[in-house]
Amino acid sequence: MKRFHVHVAVDDLEANIRFYSTVFGAEPTVRKPDYAKWMVEDPRINFAVSQRGAKAGVDHLGFQVDTDDELQSLRQQVAKAEIAALDQPNAECCYARSDKYWVTDPQGIAWETYRTLGEAEIYGADSKKKAAEAGACCAPRPQPVEIVTRKAASTKCC
Repeated sequence: MKRFHVHVAVDDLEANIRFYSTVFGAEPTVRKPDYAKWMVEDPRINFAVSQRGAKAGVDHLGFQVDTDDELQSLRQQVAKAEIAALDQPNAECCYARSDKYWVTDPQGIAWETYRTLGEAEIYGADSKKKAAEAGACCAPRPQPVEIVTRKAASTKCC
């Protein structure tokens, strides 16, 4: 079953934990010095906030799935849109280990689709170099996206 995912970068973690705990009627299910996550059942959402130096606001959106089949199915749907995806098998990010992939929508918003495999001790286990190249542990740098449309009588191969 899919769960909608929202990750918001915040300036004041404690104020946001108080606010969202009130909104959701529950304390975070995961709480770290720089991160908090609520796994809400109604509506089914994985909502996370982090204070890690990113510009405050929506960091990325996504879908969390329970099975590899669901992950592959969503990945195939994205492939039909002909938008480049960044695959990250067995990635360690946001205190979790996951198989995931990223796409960026035409507005530049990063979308993550992932299946959680287990917990991780630190926010991001990737090297600083990899994190710098990606833009952050969790979300790649926004990239302008050109959606390619196929013409029925096209003679180009690529």
